[in-house]
Parts: sequence; C-alpha cells; structure tokens
Amino acid sequence: MSKNIIPNSIFEYYKSKSSFILNQLTLTRFILFLIILFLPTILFSLDAIIKFFSDRNIYIDLPSGDYILYICVQVCVYILLAIGLNIVCGFTGLLDLGYVAFYLVGGYTAGLLMTNHGFNYFLVLPLAILNGGLWGLIRGAPTLRLTGDYFAIVTFGFAELLFRAVKNEIWLIQDINGFVKDIPSVNIPYTKIVLYQNWHHYYHILILIGIVIFITYRLKNSRVGRAWIAIREDEQAAACMGINVSRYKSLAFAISAAIGGLGGAFLAPFWGIISAKAFEFWESILILCMVILGGKGSIRGAIIGAVFLGSLSEILREILLRVPQFSSARILIFGVILVLLMRFRPDGLIYKKSV
Repeated sequence: MSKNIIPNSIFEYYKSKSSFILNQLTLTRFILFLIILFLPTILFSLDAIIKFFSDRNIYIDLPSGDYILYICVQVCVYILLAIGLNIVCGFTGLLDLGYVAFYLVGGYTAGLLMTNHGFNYFLVLPLAILNGGLWGLIRGAPTLRLTGDYFAIVTFGFAELLFRAVKNEIWLIQDINGFVKDIPSVNIPYTKIVLYQNWHHYYHILILIGIVIFITYRLKNSRVGRAWIAIREDEQAAACMGINVSRYKSLAFAISAAIGGLGGAFLAPFWGIISAKAFEFWESILILCMVILGGKGSIRGAIIGAVFLGSLSEILREILLRVPQFSSARILIFGVILVLLMRFRPDGLIYKKSV
C-alpha cells in the first residue's frame, strides 16, 4: 500500500498544477500569447499587404515591420531592466537611482570581451551576469545600513562614477566617449547560425525574459521573497523576527544587478556598437518610472510599465511627424503624460497592498 502513496501524491500534485494553469489561461491571455509568439509573422504579412496596395498606387503610411520589431526588441530590453530594478525598489523597498550602472557593466563586459578577445556570446553572457552581480555586491556592501534618501544618493553617485570612468578614461576602453565598435553578432556554437536580424533578436530576448520572469516569480513566492517584503514593510520588525536583513539585502542587490548585467550583455551584440551615452542617468530615471508607473512590487506591473514607457517615445515620434508644428514638443508631451498618470494612478497601474 505504501508503494502507491508517492505516485498518487505526484499525480495529484501535477493534476492540481495543470488545473491551476488552465484556470489562469483565459481567452484574452491566450490571444495575447499568440500575438507575442507570431508578431514577426504578423508584421511581415502586414508589410506584404502594404506592398500589394502600393503596387496599385494605394499608399498606406505605416512604419515597416522590421522597424516595429526593432522597437519591440528595445522595449523587451526595458522589460528585463524593469523586472531587475523591481527586486530592489518593489520587493525590498529601496530607492535605487543608479540601476543603469549594472546595465553599463553588462554591456561593456560583453562588448570588450567579444571585440578585443574574440569570446563567443554564450560564454560572455554568464560572465556579464556574474560581473553585474559582483558589482551589485560591491555597491551594496557599504550601503546595507542606509535607507531612503541616503541610499538613493549613494546609488546615484555609484552610477555616475562608472559612467564618467568609461566616458573619460581612454586607457580603459581604448576609445573616446567609451565607444566599443564592431561588436560581432551572436553566433551559435558548432553551427553556422548567426543572429543578426531583428526577428532573431526578438525571439532571443523573449527567451531571456521568460527565464528571468520564471526565476523572479519563484523568488517572489519563496521564503526569500517573503523576507524581502518584510524588510520593505518594516526593517526593524523584520530584524526582530529573526530575518538577516543584511544577507537578504545583499541577495537582492546581487540578483537585481545580475539581471541588469544580462540586459547590457544582450544590448552589445544587438546594437553592434556601444558608447557611454547609452548609459546616462536619464536611463536610470526612465527605468525607475517604468517600475513606479506599473506598480512597485508587481512583476506584471513592471512589464506593463516598461511596454508603455518604452514604446511611448517612438509612438509620439511617429504621431508628431504628421503634425510638424508640435514635432519639437515630444519630450514635453511625454512628461505631461507621466504627470497625468501619476496624478490619477499614484500607486501604479497594477498595485497590491500585500504581495
């Protein structure tokens, strides 16, 4: 009789898991999943339809599918970064103004190793993740006792330090303004497959996002995630309950920075060239806005905030090209939209009191 206990328990476990997944899989989510999965096919089909009409002197003024895919890949990079920053800002409750520093570390780790030393991308990727996590610990070690504005100032100073180093120290990067040029494309080992087209990068970044979301959800619902939430709600009370605050903060810094390094490592071969200008302080603020707008502590909120803000600038650009008198007001309109959203949804688009 005891022999049947384990198989039955395993069967019941997977049965409950499958029923939970089926309950979550609504028609809307299924359609959204199909659109995301087949987006390149949809866009290239749309290009073919537009070409069909243009051959018959019927012109439809829409951006090309390849350009839209390029913007989608950029948005996906922001999704990665927003999820990573959400670990520190959303789960742990600390204001990080220098997250772009780890984005920079990952980008330059991948760019320099691939360009100067001929490393393959799939070898560079884990090195960039580890390097990002290491720098997260280096920054986190002296800030474990800091909270609020003091922690934010230190993170800002740390990011500016790395930014100025890669921009001005020519001996470090071997080029002015931190330029790393001619970064090779992603080459899958032992094959002749090279990922260089935008639809290649699109599926590549989707895989990375899927892995990061899975790991983050598992952490969020684990003992580690509950410890982070306890620290966010009341650090002193968490310490009194036996939570090792320094240990869990350090873990949050390392994992968050590692995800930032992953985003930078992807960016290097995607662009083929990186410079210090890509890692200015504005990027940190933009990523922070994505987390806050989506809803701090919510992974889905971070994704929605990244999709909205990551694409809003380009959407405004395309719209304002048709209204020339407002073309120079793109950033102003972008700011006004942010102010209105924060006015009417101060807690974010997706907000939960307890995560």
